[in-house]
Amino acid sequence: MTAALDPLAGLAHMWQQPFIRHGLVAGTAIAVAAGLIGYFLVLRSQVFTGDALSHVAFTGALVALTVGLDARAGLFGATIAAAVLLGTLGPRGRADDAVIGSTFAWVLGIGVLALSISTAHHSNGTAGVNVLFGSIYGLDTAVACTAVLGATGVIAVMVAVARPLLFASVDESVAAARGVPVRLLGYVFLVLVGATAAEAAQVVGALLLLGLLAAPAGTAMHLTTRPYRAMALASGLAVGAVWGGLALSYAFPKLPPSFGILAVVTAPYVATLALPRLARRPAARPQLAHQH
Repeated sequence: MTAALDPLAGLAHMWQQPFIRHGLVAGTAIAVAAGLIGYFLVLRSQVFTGDALSHVAFTGALVALTVGLDARAGLFGATIAAAVLLGTLGPRGRADDAVIGSTFAWVLGIGVLALSISTAHHSNGTAGVNVLFGSIYGLDTAVACTAVLGATGVIAVMVAVARPLLFASVDESVAAARGVPVRLLGYVFLVLVGATAAEAAQVVGALLLLGLLAAPAGTAMHLTTRPYRAMALASGLAVGAVWGGLALSYAFPKLPPSFGILAVVTAPYVATLALPRLARRPAARPQLAHQH
């Protein structure tokens, strides 16, 4: 009763639960990575790539479970391999919509086949649901630490390549003419997208991970045209969504944490669309001429 009447007491009680702590720690690191990656997905008009990799994450995890491996092996192996493949099939490390659509169509078909086999021959019928909708409450200490390490690696690489990648994203031809390794950066970025998709699938699930990647970045780009400020804002919004979503789910136990996270992360985006002045600002792309 005290926790219900006193929000601070409720938060303290929530933090005492190990599964909440694991989810918050892992989710925070993954959200920071998702915010950074999401900004470039939106800037480079590669959101469809993130959608495709969500299908790949679903398929990879289910195939791994079907053959008796850990789902995370399939998540990371499949998404990173597919990211490299998409980069190979496209010019300068970017695949076009036709390639992406064809890829995730047959990948999704394989996923449905793997789900059918897994359901028929394995007793763990919840595996497919966990892959689709996430299992952030099911992260133990080891998995949470692995998620934090993986997300930290993505963040470190993303920060290291942010400046040249930003240049290549805004004006690819000029960047290539000035010696920026545009194609290599395209590959690196896609690998980072694949790794982040695999990480985010553990939090919100393969079906919903695109929301965590795209919505914070879309909101940030509505609010500012300054690239680094938008990156920080996108990551902050993603972290706030994870914390807010878990708090909602804890306060209302029948509310799935993935739904809570996506509800919180989309609310600011809807709010910015409702403000006419801010809604016009995404048309202005980052201006980098004075920086190069």
